[in-house]
Amino acid sequence: MPEMLSLRINGATVRVANGTSVSAAMLIAGQPTRISVTGEPRGPVCGMGICFECRAIVNGMPHQRTCQLLCEEGMTVETNR
Repeated sequence: MPEMLSLRINGATVRVANGTSVSAAMLIAGQPTRISVTGEPRGPVCGMGICFECRAIVNGMPHQRTCQLLCEEGMTVETNR
């Protein structure tokens, strides 16, 4: 069984397997990665850091490509609302 870790996504605690990308954790949690300028929730499209649709605020750093980051214990992730 894989090691599990906890992180906070938009204020909710989420548990995922070690090695899970932040974008996958956000999908598991049912959270958008960002909100577009027209108010639409967005999510990852390419999964390899080219489209920038997966951007979120990670540990206080805005515009992080979540498909390129692995979850860490205690990480905080916020949709840029």
